[in-house]
Amino acid sequence: MTIHDLNGCAPTPLAHYLKALGILRLVSEQADPQARGWWEGEQFRLMTKLNEGELIGFFLDRYEPTPLVSPWNKGSGFFNNDPGLTPVEDSAAPRFERLRAGIRAGRQLLLDKLASADRDVRSIKNEPKDKKLSKIQKEALRKSPEYKKRLAEAEGTFKTLKADLVPQIRLHWRGPHREWMDAAMVLGDEGTPHFPALLGTGGNDGRLDFTNNYFQRLNEVFDLSDPKGLARALALDWFESALTGAAVQGLKSGSAVGQYFPGLAGGANNSNGPDAGSLLNPVDFLLMMEGAVLFTAHATRRLGVVEQSRAVAPFVVGAQGAGYASAADSDESARGEQWMPLWAQPMTLSELRYLLGEGRAQIGTHSAREPLDLGRAIARLGTARGIVAFQRYGYIERNGQSNLAIPLGRFRVPDRASPRLACLGDLETWLPRLRREARRNNAPNRLKLTERQLAETLFAVTQRPDESSRWQAVLLALAAVEALQVTGSGFQCGPIPKLRPEWAEAANDDTAALRLALSFALQARTFSRDTGMPLDSIRRHWLPLDRDKPWKFTTTGTGSQTRLQIGSDVVIQGRRGVDDAIAMVERRLIEAAQRGERRLPLQAATRTAAHPTDLAALVAGTVDMDRTLALSRALMALDRMLWPQQDISLSWPQHNEWPDDAWLAIRLAMLPWPLPDGRSVSVDPAVLRRLESGDAATAVELALRRLRAAGIYPSVRVATVTSQGARLWAAALCFPISRRTAMDFVRRLDPHSFQETA
Repeated sequence: MTIHDLNGCAPTPLAHYLKALGILRLVSEQADPQARGWWEGEQFRLMTKLNEGELIGFFLDRYEPTPLVSPWNKGSGFFNNDPGLTPVEDSAAPRFERLRAGIRAGRQLLLDKLASADRDVRSIKNEPKDKKLSKIQKEALRKSPEYKKRLAEAEGTFKTLKADLVPQIRLHWRGPHREWMDAAMVLGDEGTPHFPALLGTGGNDGRLDFTNNYFQRLNEVFDLSDPKGLARALALDWFESALTGAAVQGLKSGSAVGQYFPGLAGGANNSNGPDAGSLLNPVDFLLMMEGAVLFTAHATRRLGVVEQSRAVAPFVVGAQGAGYASAADSDESARGEQWMPLWAQPMTLSELRYLLGEGRAQIGTHSAREPLDLGRAIARLGTARGIVAFQRYGYIERNGQSNLAIPLGRFRVPDRASPRLACLGDLETWLPRLRREARRNNAPNRLKLTERQLAETLFAVTQRPDESSRWQAVLLALAAVEALQVTGSGFQCGPIPKLRPEWAEAANDDTAALRLALSFALQARTFSRDTGMPLDSIRRHWLPLDRDKPWKFTTTGTGSQTRLQIGSDVVIQGRRGVDDAIAMVERRLIEAAQRGERRLPLQAATRTAAHPTDLAALVAGTVDMDRTLALSRALMALDRMLWPQQDISLSWPQHNEWPDDAWLAIRLAMLPWPLPDGRSVSVDPAVLRRLESGDAATAVELALRRLRAAGIYPSVRVATVTSQGARLWAAALCFPISRRTAMDFVRRLDPHSFQETA
């Protein structure tokens, strides 16, 4: 066995990827059934019993082209004496017999009538173009009822015959030309054809017919008039260049290259001058088309029995303007994306066919409909199929209205499936609603940009699911969506849905910011003793949520006049963390006073009480409050019913550091419950107001009065802190502490009093 390094075959552009598959397919079918191929770096490797000379000799002397015939396309050459199809049809070489058989199979089915109907349409359309007629006569002829009637009847006849052609072909065709048809189109339940984007619309893209150009390239590489179909003079150089990537002369200028060679398509700014024609190695085009045959299309239902069937080729999903550098603010093409697998282990043709045959990814019970769905499915499989990466392609309009297969980057398959990716299932039904809102014609650009940024972070987390920073980026992007919803944009899709507790574990980076964010997010006025469920959680201070249906926004009006109904309790603005924290504490004190309570009703959920070391870092100003509060806004969506039931492992600081003693006094004067030893400190709202105004000294004095009244006599007497530091002290009150931590604070401030009480 010989291993060939095919440097002319790379994952990009798409033509070179398809060329690699075409080489493996042809060698396996016509020369060596045991041949194997795989990707290594940026090249394709082929292992076969053919040595280098025998491999080139196979293509020059024995290669039998696949009958890629498209009689359903006008540009295929079936309807006139075509310079592409006719030389193939008139050839006598045995190696082209399969081509001739495919052409005969096409002509046997209604084509004579269809060609006659096409000539009738062309003849009628040419009547007003007669040079013998004056301009007035031509215009009169076009407007005459008799002319319009004849043209409509002729076109109706042609459309009827053409509609009958495809079902007849599907019924009667067998052999390699049927394999081409299955790659180019599929008939849905209603009997009409659907077209995978890889091959345009049934083997053509606009006026460019791929099969007709395939015949033209054959005529350039082989002498079709020769009884043996010998290769032409430049064929050897062309084949060597196609396989090895070596430079070659004699490239064909002006040849159509289709969507597969974006860099060789020519056009503006494609050379040193203002414009340039295309340059093409004819062999590249031939082998590319031979490889495309492997991507057999099928009909499937994406969303259930009520949705129309659509054509689905392997690893094809809808378009999404995210996950690549040149993405526009909105999705750029309705033709979607296709992800081409790259495998690192030798694979036979039959194994490759099986891989592509099962390339219809599932997310649970649903088919992957968008790139993110496909990325999640791939990441959860890990390397179970031997695939190490996918080259992502988008069929996008660029260079005017030309459709080009644009490389959108490489999606690396994780070495192992990460259980963390199951967390993304929580967003499965919410994300499509958000995207639908962002796609509306009147959607604000901010919503489109925010949705795209969320998609970018989700793509990133599927690639690096074990990196906590990726998950935090997703949480921050989710919080940004809700921040926009509060302003009235995109709120119709609803707030972030319930998130499983594992989100906190996935985002845990062993930092004070994450632990404090979790402490802030899950606190409530109190908790049920039986279920641990929060009673009056703080999320309502961030979002205007329905009290009876907290998964919905509170709205007013109907239809297009629906608006958010924001009450006075929504005080978190999502701008500055310190301001939001102070506003939330102030609101809770007001509500407590309205109920006749003299306490700060903010209690920590199970396993989320703030640690003294984290609080010390916070009041010292070393914790980013803006980021902490932004993370907390997304973590508010954690499922409160599941949280007490699951033991989420969060690492806590190993060494105890204490906040400033003056702040400890203030914190003990702002408790939600009496101390475990029975002493109760009544809250004075003036403490918060003094801190908010920057007067820490007076705030400490007021707090000390409350502590002495409760029998606690701290040794601290005064506080020296800047006005900004005082506001930070006020903001730190929003992080709830445990009863045990409160007693530790008492022990530190007044050990003698603690001993006497004990």
